[in-house]
Amino acid sequence: MTSTPLATRGLYIDGAWTEGQGTTAVPVLNPATEDVIAEVPEATPADVDAAVAAARRAFDDGPWPTMKPAERAKILGAMAEKLTRRRAELVELNIAEAGSTRMLADFLQVGTPIDHFVDMVERVLPQFPFQAPVPPVIGHGIGQGIVTREPYGVAALITAFNFPFLLNLAKLAPALAAGCTVVLKSSPYTPLEALVLGEVAEAAGLPPGTLNIVTGDVAAGERLTRHPGVDLVSFTGSDAVGRKVYAQGAESMKKVVLELGGKSANIILDDANLDAVLESVLAGIITHAGQGCALLTRILVHESLHDDLVARIVGTLGFISVGDPSDPATMMGPLIRDVQRRRVESLIASGVEDGAQIAFGGKRPAHLDRGFFLEPTLFVGVDNSMRIAQEEFFGPVGVVIPFRDDDDAVRIANDSRYGLGGGVWSADPQRAATVAHRLRTGMVVINGGGGGLNPAAPFGGYKNSGIGREFGEYGLSEYLQHKALQWPVK
Repeated sequence: MTSTPLATRGLYIDGAWTEGQGTTAVPVLNPATEDVIAEVPEATPADVDAAVAAARRAFDDGPWPTMKPAERAKILGAMAEKLTRRRAELVELNIAEAGSTRMLADFLQVGTPIDHFVDMVERVLPQFPFQAPVPPVIGHGIGQGIVTREPYGVAALITAFNFPFLLNLAKLAPALAAGCTVVLKSSPYTPLEALVLGEVAEAAGLPPGTLNIVTGDVAAGERLTRHPGVDLVSFTGSDAVGRKVYAQGAESMKKVVLELGGKSANIILDDANLDAVLESVLAGIITHAGQGCALLTRILVHESLHDDLVARIVGTLGFISVGDPSDPATMMGPLIRDVQRRRVESLIASGVEDGAQIAFGGKRPAHLDRGFFLEPTLFVGVDNSMRIAQEEFFGPVGVVIPFRDDDDAVRIANDSRYGLGGGVWSADPQRAATVAHRLRTGMVVINGGGGGLNPAAPFGGYKNSGIGREFGEYGLSEYLQHKALQWPVK
């Protein structure tokens, strides 16, 4: 077993590290080499119960929920500072555990979530209206009052494998800022980046029980979503699992926040500059080997530009370096596990069976005999009714669909059970904005956007892409209850 930068590999419950009550060790694989890089204990139902009980005590009797926002911000600021100091270490861990390329790990997997954590501490918390007056009422006397926003309670945070550090912090930062106490369960494929947060919380002086971290898969997750001691569940994953989480949470009337899948459309109008478009189209295919819910994987292009754009994509995909993600020259790494690769290959096969044509890729790279790699793949001759246009690959596959006019583009884009992301390209920004407003999706990037993931912009989707929002004040609001206090004016 090779070593990892993580010193502690146990569970973190009630401010202490423990090996848990089970006997099963879960291996953590490097998806590029298939080597075991660490082992973590698999949390038992009893371990999950202990974590929830600790979070319950910390919420009902501990200091965290009753602290002033400025007091919480001080401790969270210490956490942010320690995360910043460990950035290089976290980048290496993300490359080894999640298979990210070095550039992606440094920028989006680690750098962006730390920046968002700092934004929560330095911008959102100081200005957030935790208490606001309401207008007076006149009836039987005169009344006045306020609305307070109070922490929701014990929050179960369940995250996915693709952007583990980002997803963990996207939930943890607002939950803690709101005054909630937390049980965090990451994907069994990527537990190490979650456990680092226990080390950081401990060093920053977060009160015991405020953050608890457990490992495990379906059994541990279901124990959390059904647990009577949990008040809120925030889940990131597939829409199929999200529906189960929603139903399980409903049994005890929990609040459920869901950030689910996507099949987002990148719309290229007839006046678009294809030189500018190409980078965005390629990113939708190769970024983290296509393992991103908001990636723009449906390429909707005006029929007059179709052949030119396809030729440019195919001509460029041949230069995409696939391989060792720790090499700075690598542009695309592996899928997370072989089971995910086989699922993507099955969907590719269905596309061929349905009559679509593979313009590039579709196979495992011949030069790589280890790791869960797949070639970047492009389909043409795609009808939007095909499985490959409707189902989320979560792999490095793009599908090109031509359209006649703006109305046809909007119709095709909205013909999906998902509604997470989207893109529109046009030489006329007003025309692009008009199309963007018509899309039934939570986020739209016009002409490539800029600045990356804005921490002040809400992240989330319509339809089967989820319920609720993350990031900034929108994410913070999900973890707060509203209480009205009213009294008479003497």
